Amino acid sequence: MATDRVHLVGTVSTDARAAIGPVLKGLVNGAVTETPDGFDVDGWQEGTDPRELNRQLLSALRRVERRTRLRSEWTFDDVTYRFFDYALKGTRPASSDRP
Repeated sequence: MATDRVHLVGTVSTDARAAIGPVLKGLVNGAVTETPDGFDVDGWQEGTDPRELNRQLLSALRRVERRTRLRSEWTFDDVTYRFFDYALKGTRPASSDRP
């Protein structure tokens, strides 16, 4: 099965920014910006299943700091999937006019 680029926009909250930052930058192809609570992320990952990509990213971050939290939106095949940690919170059609 071929992989596609899946767009990720999210917020990572952590008390261990120094440890999480390098891991996050190594996992996400895109912009990782430090914030007072953690990081904002806007980038791409290769895959075909947003749920699996979200699980892989959060699991990798939690191996470094167990209390890391992830709010994310993954856009794939014109559908945006919203997650809080591992839980899917909803889907919606992707909109090209959103900022």
